[in-house]
Amino acid sequence: MATLYVRNLPDDLYAKLQELAVSQHRSINAQVITLLEQALTNEAQQTEEQRRQNVPKLLEEMGDRRRLNPADFGLLDSTELIREDRDR
Repeated sequence: MATLYVRNLPDDLYAKLQELAVSQHRSINAQVITLLEQALTNEAQQTEEQRRQNVPKLLEEMGDRRRLNPADFGLLDSTELIREDRDR
């Protein structure tokens, strides 16, 4: 298991952490682990939430895109190639 050291932790922040740990009946170490887990879980949920919000926007953009025609690029139409191959 990894060990994490925090340098230059402000005294007032440590005091708040200690108060929270006491009120939750946890050690400071257990409280820090709990807070980190909650923060990382919230971050992952927000990221997933943002992805879900982007889906309608992406679908709209996809619908707005003009369908590419191979002839626009000087390429042969695959439908004609398939038909030609079948007619052999």
